[in-house]
Amino acid sequence: MKSFKKLALTAMMTGVLAVSAACGAQGTDSNKNNEQKEQAGEEVKQLQGEIKIDGSSTVFPIMEAIVEEYGAVQPGVKVPVGSSGTGGGFKAMIAGETDLANASRPIKDEEKAALTEKGIDVTEFKLAYDGISVVVNKDNNWVESLTIDDLKKIWIEDGTVKKWSDINPKWPNEEIKLYSPGADSGTFDYFDEVVLAEAPIVQKATLSEDDNVLVQGVKGDKNAIGYFGYAYYAENKDVLKVVKIDGGKGAVEPNNKTIESGEYAPLSRPLFTYVKNSAVKDNEAVYDFVKFAIENSATLSEDVGYVKLPEAEYKKDLEKLETLK
Repeated sequence: MKSFKKLALTAMMTGVLAVSAACGAQGTDSNKNNEQKEQAGEEVKQLQGEIKIDGSSTVFPIMEAIVEEYGAVQPGVKVPVGSSGTGGGFKAMIAGETDLANASRPIKDEEKAALTEKGIDVTEFKLAYDGISVVVNKDNNWVESLTIDDLKKIWIEDGTVKKWSDINPKWPNEEIKLYSPGADSGTFDYFDEVVLAEAPIVQKATLSEDDNVLVQGVKGDKNAIGYFGYAYYAENKDVLKVVKIDGGKGAVEPNNKTIESGEYAPLSRPLFTYVKNSAVKDNEAVYDFVKFAIENSATLSEDVGYVKLPEAEYKKDLEKLETLK
């Protein structure tokens, strides 16, 4: 899946994204299960229709991988996927435009209330774990680790020009260039809550819903710092340097082990998709797709650079899905 991962992470540079499920990827467990069913004389029912998805750019690589693999099983089902950010995904669902909303944070009370007002009930499903990765330029030879207090000093607006020497007097007396996900991003919301404590972010920071813009920004400036989902660091580790984060128990580097264990705190978090309950009941393809997504998220999330959930979590979600039929 290495070549696909690159496709997933670079495709967003083209702007509005739509992914067709008619791709011909092979080799997932579900494909093998279908082949086994066919060999046993069981017919795999072919479905038709369209499933609309929007939301988190962090979740996008996982969902795009799921869509591509699903297309090999159900080529008659088209699944366009947008990446307008977690907030944008919920706005689209509130407007009745989508069946699924990808999210890198839990749904907010006001979003839930807006859905309820429109008569839309949704169910949350977890897909994988992520560790928000703080990165600097590859040529930055002074930053190895930062504390949460250091991050606050760097990212919170206080009316001053932020310099590396403000964090450590031994570091360069150079202005820090900051790159952050945009305000519609669930990653921004999570960082805002956990690190900034809802204080205003530095006004001069470059904000973008496109994580690839952030990657290129940090890559192009020796004094830059940014943050985004772990998969975007994993895909660009040859051109970026990850910073270890000290959440109070020592500096920890994000990787599969530390993210899954929660050791990479407080920047480890689950990733979600929210499904419109009525779509599961009214559209057989939606039920089938969500079931496929849950069954394959463990493998595909790791293929694109995230961390799988414990098997029990996926089993719990499958049981939850069955109650919606």
